[in-house]
Amino acid sequence: MRRRPAPPPAALALLLLLAACGTRTAGADVPDRAGLEARAAALQTRPEHVYVTEADGFDLAEQSVGVLGDDGFSATYVSPGGGAITLAVERGGVDAASCAELPAVSATGPAGTPCEKDGAGWYRASDGAHAYVRAENGLRVRVSADRSVDRDTLRGAAERAHRASDEELDAVLPELRPGAGEPVERGDLPPVGDGAPRNDVGASG
Repeated sequence: MRRRPAPPPAALALLLLLAACGTRTAGADVPDRAGLEARAAALQTRPEHVYVTEADGFDLAEQSVGVLGDDGFSATYVSPGGGAITLAVERGGVDAASCAELPAVSATGPAGTPCEKDGAGWYRASDGAHAYVRAENGLRVRVSADRSVDRDTLRGAAERAHRASDEELDAVLPELRPGAGEPVERGDLPPVGDGAPRNDVGASG
């Protein structure tokens, strides 16, 4: 069996150049930093306040992404089988003395519910919900869920919560609307009242 001769160096260089032209470099399409900052500002937050996490079987609910407080950040990850994990970031700290009284954790139990030291943060639980909270970079990072999400899953999500990279910011932050860096408007919010989503049902509903 005759072996085909190797291509000459010039032809080999041309093949490599053509292959490189068809290869997409990871992150090549990520907007520049100014674009990411504009999208964060439109959400009324800051890029360094945007955190992301991962949990097996949970995906980010894009419509849940929003501001928390003055310039914090919040997002919820949901599972098709039920259950949701909420990641919330805002300015502040937490320690043994303050954990049980934090308004940011009060959804997981009555004020005064003890917090348990666990890893880099604190764990707090009630009959209906539980949360991990830690302080870093001048921020309080809370990962919470109802009790349908087991503690190991919640702990893993809390440990993997981290400040978003530029690629992650691009994936998480809503796109700017044409013409400007104004806050994104949700179409299901009424113009007056307490801002709760409308769930209007027709006469036949």
